[in-house]
Amino acid sequence: MQCPFCKEVDKDRVIDSRPTEAGQAIRRRRVCDACARRFTTRERIEETVRLAVIKKDGLRVAYDRTKMLSGLQRASWKRPIPADTLAKIVDDVEEQIFREFDREVPSAYIGQQIAERLLTIDKVAYLRFASVHQDFQALEDFIEKARDVADKAAKEAPGQQRLFQ
Repeated sequence: MQCPFCKEVDKDRVIDSRPTEAGQAIRRRRVCDACARRFTTRERIEETVRLAVIKKDGLRVAYDRTKMLSGLQRASWKRPIPADTLAKIVDDVEEQIFREFDREVPSAYIGQQIAERLLTIDKVAYLRFASVHQDFQALEDFIEKARDVADKAAKEAPGQQRLFQ
């Protein structure tokens, strides 16, 4: 393993290993003997059965979890969302996908699953993600979606249900 700090190769040792993602991966804490800094690595089982994603235009591409994470990172740019929360969303969506689909999954399904989880975490990031995923054609589409989110947030404000029931 190459140290991400000093770039030394094979000068590290594992100090802690834990299963993560419901046993689908292993998180290893390592320390570099050259620079004494710590870093984390993750190991996953390489998928032998490849899942294809069906795009809106019908094109089929290989499933790649990093695309989900990069889309979430773009949507949450300069938002107070921790990186581990974004990784958890990707893990949850990926688990859902592999549970429900064998060979092909529509990209619209993936986007919907991500959007549902993102809406509960950050409304602005959700709107950014939805503007790309739902392919807004006009400013009015964006404004309408923003109003829907604002109305839903007002209805779900803490304590408000008790006042109006």
